[in-house]
Amino acid sequence: MIEAAAPPVLPDRLSTDPRSPHHVAAVFQRDVGIRFNDKERFDVEEYCISEGWIRVRAGKAVDRRGQPLTIKLKGRVEAFYPAAAAPDAQPGADRLADA
Repeated sequence: MIEAAAPPVLPDRLSTDPRSPHHVAAVFQRDVGIRFNDKERFDVEEYCISEGWIRVRAGKAVDRRGQPLTIKLKGRVEAFYPAAAAPDAQPGADRLADA
């Protein structure tokens, strides 16, 4: 039996920007989930677990180099790999079964 390789451990600080020293390309081979103050966020550009902050885009604003402007939000940060859904499962199927 072939076992899947374990994903790399999520670092304390991670950035989606490839120019950042905190960008780890191997981590992005899988989806990464971010839970901020017990709410899952999908718009995180960078996070730091130990310092308790995330950076998110500030609307459509960009700086003079064309990079998005970001704001830092402070709170409880958790990073995780989302559980893979079964390939034959359909989104919302559990809601249909309850009806």
